[in-house]
Amino acid sequence: MLSLTSVKKILTLSIALLLSSGLNSNEPPTMPSSNKLENTSKTISYTTPGQTDSDHLYLEEVLGEQALTDVKNWNARTLKRLMADPLFEKMNNEVLDIVNSKDKIPYVSYRGGEVHNFWQDEQHVRGLWRKTTLASYLTESPVWQTVLDIDALAKSENKNWVYKGNNCLSPDYERCLIALSDGGKDATVTREFNTKTRSFVKNGFVTSESKGGMDWIDKDSIIIGIDFGDNTMTDSGYPMVAKIWQRGSPLSSAIEIDRGEKSDVGYWGSALELRDGRREIITTRAISFYDTETFWFSRQANGSTYKKVKFPLPRKSDINGEHKGQLLLKLNEAWRGFNTGDLVSFNVYDFMENGEINDVNLVFSPDEKSSMGNLGVTKSKVLLSIYRNVSGAAFEFDWNGKKWTSKKLPFPENGSVSIGNTNPKEDIAFISAESFLNPDTLYTFNTATGDKTIAKSLPSWFDADSMVSEQFFVSSKDGTQVPYFVVRAKSTTMDGKNPTLLYGYGGFEISLNPSYSAVRGKLWLERGGVYVLANIRGGGEYGPKWHQAGLKTQRQRIYDDFIAVAEDLIAQNITSAKHLGIEGGSNGGLLMGAMVTQRPDLFNAVICAVPLLDMLRYHILLAGASWMGEYGDPDDTVEGNFLRSISPYHNLNTEINYPEVFFITSTKDDRVHPGHARKMAKRMEDQGHKFLYYENIDGGHSAAANLKETAKRLALQHTYLMQKLTGV
Repeated sequence: MLSLTSVKKILTLSIALLLSSGLNSNEPPTMPSSNKLENTSKTISYTTPGQTDSDHLYLEEVLGEQALTDVKNWNARTLKRLMADPLFEKMNNEVLDIVNSKDKIPYVSYRGGEVHNFWQDEQHVRGLWRKTTLASYLTESPVWQTVLDIDALAKSENKNWVYKGNNCLSPDYERCLIALSDGGKDATVTREFNTKTRSFVKNGFVTSESKGGMDWIDKDSIIIGIDFGDNTMTDSGYPMVAKIWQRGSPLSSAIEIDRGEKSDVGYWGSALELRDGRREIITTRAISFYDTETFWFSRQANGSTYKKVKFPLPRKSDINGEHKGQLLLKLNEAWRGFNTGDLVSFNVYDFMENGEINDVNLVFSPDEKSSMGNLGVTKSKVLLSIYRNVSGAAFEFDWNGKKWTSKKLPFPENGSVSIGNTNPKEDIAFISAESFLNPDTLYTFNTATGDKTIAKSLPSWFDADSMVSEQFFVSSKDGTQVPYFVVRAKSTTMDGKNPTLLYGYGGFEISLNPSYSAVRGKLWLERGGVYVLANIRGGGEYGPKWHQAGLKTQRQRIYDDFIAVAEDLIAQNITSAKHLGIEGGSNGGLLMGAMVTQRPDLFNAVICAVPLLDMLRYHILLAGASWMGEYGDPDDTVEGNFLRSISPYHNLNTEINYPEVFFITSTKDDRVHPGHARKMAKRMEDQGHKFLYYENIDGGHSAAANLKETAKRLALQHTYLMQKLTGV
């Protein structure tokens, strides 16, 4: 099933995690956007001399000649400087050694007694989808069988394919829907694939490039939402229509069962597979990023007609799967006597019997210092990671027919614990544990027997024994206690001269938890750098309320939190403004822009990756309209005035000395428009401010389409940081 939680993961600006942790942590969630890289222009009445929007609108033309000329010139200047530094080649090779290493953990899914993995290395730049038995996987040298070679496919079709995952139909998992992206864009081509013949299905389900998705109803029908043409996509660039597509018929004959509104974020269809094997049709209407309506379409006796029934759920809630007839629901608002942040359940069969929800049962209720991590459902248990003060632990829950019971599981604490792949038809789950200084260890856990086995573990890529990680708390401007982590060498002298990198995100209820990064350790910590992770409001570290405290016109709280952490680092003499750099991507890129314009005196280096920066036009560029639930509406008087006050693009000043910013983006980012970074760079150029700029052609929202491009980007970033922050 594509759950409400999955939909939000699809929509989330998640590059923060990728940029923060390197390549050794579990992959972050991803999201689609509109399927076309094009500009939508709208004049805004902003006429401050020298800062009119109309001066730079040409930079929103993604493939415009003048825009690409500017990009080419900025790229050339940046690459000339950074790649000429001997550090660049050394760092690039170090990253390549890490990302191409055979010692990486092959994270897997488990289905039908087999484990499946997507693998990339020096020989498989685009990657292999491969499989093996569980017994073989648990050995030191698993015997893998290739299911699909993306490099070979790309070569045979002369395409820059980037693999975006698969959706296989249970219980035999033979028929799969494969998503392929051109250069890393969120928009994908979907093709039906047969895992037994290891070939694409002739005359199978195939779509042209679009944002959206589809799910199996049965082997001969799918529920699909893509760009069907006029009036089928929302203003955010996501599907607005749900249709049923039967095998052997053209896509044009697919039957529409429902649609949302143009103003919605999107409308998605999926299948809810129940314990008895039934696959029920579910649709989700995302009215805003955080407000959803969910519907069940009951099939009639002949299987050809559907009755639409609305789930009587609060709009701010997420369905998280089914266990023993109980449908799990995370509450992001109070409901029926339960609190924001609670995990509850109700009998899904009773609902399908009478369309009502009778008894609601409490699964887990966090306190003010704790929050839910991720959740997985197996055949016998529900697994949940729970964080307290940003430190995780694993728990199992079970329904005994009357109430939920729970038990803490014996996994490492004082770091991150992640519930990896689970399958409601299997008892085997994969759980990983890591911290800043302890490499990720992946366990298999049998939820029926309680047996735990170390499946794989990362090697140590840097000298963690000589280092220490510490957690601190600082009072923000309004008195709120904000946690942050400091990772450094034990021998670090608190003389204010330590090169320090402060990372932040602060949005969309995304939690930044302790994670092991070989790249960060090798390129930064081993060279004497200090790494700081700020758990500011806007994230999910303390649940929905921590996130909601920074929504819309309250967003300055997020920036105040980050400033408070920076000031505390200086007050503790860990570093000084001259030696302090900051980094953030996507929503974190907006955070970086706000720091540049609000407190340029605090920082000497800024990595601003795939950012939002023009907050008066973000809602009309690509997927921007989908985020108005987070940022607010620029066309609303109150919210628009606030957005103007924090918009980095609109608050640059010729009279202020700014730190040299390093902008990073991608031409094929069809999620956050590259025009944000382009226009900010151009305005800085117009005003005579120094900056660096690197726009990779491919890569989508990750700014890199393969491991070689990723290594180059990371080497460029760290070369820049060393240049800026290591001087006396």
